[in-house]
Amino acid sequence: MKVAVIGSINMDLVTFCKKVPKEGETLFGEKFRQIPGGKGANQAVAISRSGVETVFFGKVGKDSFGKELKETLKKDGIDVSNVEVSKESTGIAKILVEDGGKNRILVVPGANFEVDKMYIDKNIKEIAKCDVIVVQLEIPLETVGYLFSKEDLKEKIILLNPAPATKLKKEIIKRCDFIIPNETELQLLSGIEVLDEKGLEKACDVLLKDGAKNVIVTLGEKGVFYKTEGKEYQTSAYKVDVVDTTAAGDSFIGGFVSGLCEKMKIEDAIEKGIKTSAISVTRVGAQTSIPTKKEVEEFKGGKR
Repeated sequence: MKVAVIGSINMDLVTFCKKVPKEGETLFGEKFRQIPGGKGANQAVAISRSGVETVFFGKVGKDSFGKELKETLKKDGIDVSNVEVSKESTGIAKILVEDGGKNRILVVPGANFEVDKMYIDKNIKEIAKCDVIVVQLEIPLETVGYLFSKEDLKEKIILLNPAPATKLKKEIIKRCDFIIPNETELQLLSGIEVLDEKGLEKACDVLLKDGAKNVIVTLGEKGVFYKTEGKEYQTSAYKVDVVDTTAAGDSFIGGFVSGLCEKMKIEDAIEKGIKTSAISVTRVGAQTSIPTKKEVEEFKGGKR
């Protein structure tokens, strides 16, 4: 099977610090790194490193970041022949990582917000050659809705990672074969407080009622909760020493999608996603933290 990822590609400017500064406060950071990122590109890398043929669709700027990011994806075996150069600057993300791995991220979309309807029309035939379509929300929401409405994708598996969190029209939700939010995103999408398992179930039910076929909620160190019509499943995370959680969700999606492409049961694909994510949080950065298929297969961590 072949996967199309339509989404963002950024250069992550990462500062590591003991704690983030308060308003008006100046602190010294401990180190700085420039790392390829962007949710779309991260997920493409995670899928490709899991051994699945991957095609990336998006835009970069006519600058050094854009050239470097395209080359980085190519080195991971990803087809970037449909990535266009925009008049806008390449997207960047400024990331602060505190001791313990917690992060705060500020994104400047740049060329990512130039991924418009015209771009979709130009590339829809190539997108439709893929079996699974993976999308996030770091490109314009209008573009996502337009993409999902295309008849060319009627028989394709659509997976949406609704991040960053925003309200979605039912037309988008009902087109999702899989929608994969975290707790914060699920709460915003459903309008239900997710304070306990009961709230989690109710919030998932809202998305299922709106037409999503499968809802998979990533819960950080608490694991993953899955719900579909007449069935639910919850599994815990693995015990690991967390260094940086930047690409944890993207790594999960990469592992999960590769499991789908391998025709695994959904529960087994979720377990593969959790293993992929567990390895990623023990490393620094976004794409630099994403493991290979071999590393995931050899992972022997214990559950929490």
